[in-house]
Amino acid sequence: MHEYLDQIDTWLARGERVAVATVVRTMGSSPRQVGAKMVVSSGGAMAGSVSGGCIEGAVFEACQEAMERGQARLLHFGVADETAWEVGLACGGMIDVFVEPLT
Repeated sequence: MHEYLDQIDTWLARGERVAVATVVRTMGSSPRQVGAKMVVSSGGAMAGSVSGGCIEGAVFEACQEAMERGQARLLHFGVADETAWEVGLACGGMIDVFVEPLT
């Protein structure tokens, strides 16, 4: 997460809240590895990636919700082989992403 510290500091200095999403488990094909991070501000900015684009929208929304509620949550995304290419996960796959508000 150190690569995002300057961005996080900027958001916090503006009085915004921040959430962090981290890939915690993958199975099958996955564009990002365990440990990949995305940070999101309550103002709608984001940095980083947890999937190369195929689930970022859903993760962004979960980050906004985590900041509003002050609660972490585990997200699970799984795709069958036949529909994998449509959402950007080659050969199917599964990604678990942990979303938490930064406190």
